[in-house]
Amino acid sequence: MIIMGIHDARRIAQDAGILATRYGLVINLLEIGRIKFEDYEVENIRPLVTSSPPFSMLISRLGEKKVAKLIGVTEIVLGSLIAAKPIAPRASAFGSLAAVGMFATTLSFLATMPEAWQETRGEPKLSLAGQFLVKDVVLLGAALLTAADALQAAECQ
Repeated sequence: MIIMGIHDARRIAQDAGILATRYGLVINLLEIGRIKFEDYEVENIRPLVTSSPPFSMLISRLGEKKVAKLIGVTEIVLGSLIAAKPIAPRASAFGSLAAVGMFATTLSFLATMPEAWQETRGEPKLSLAGQFLVKDVVLLGAALLTAADALQAAECQ
């Protein structure tokens, strides 16, 4: 019987957590990016992007479908870069840091999208749309962790 010390258990849990975080983030970005090419997703993101000043300007120039596809391509590229850590840790770190910016942008929709809040009972409370957006705090944290992990791997090369 092998007895594992606390240090070994901590290292295994940390490695497994980083692995699950990295590839959970990758799967989310790839799948969410993929569905941006579907008409129903263009409709789903309409309230988010039309209430954001930078995105509404893009929509007026490119149209909703092209903007959705641009977002989708961005998500797929970032997910692919983050996944590349074993062979390209610097590229993975770049993808993770770019994802931090992307998630910060989506979190800004909490301020620009009126439908993110319910204001009928005293202080404002998150609506279903707001609840959908607030999960990006966790994804932003995951992107920061994967960036740090990839940068550490890049130092070791």
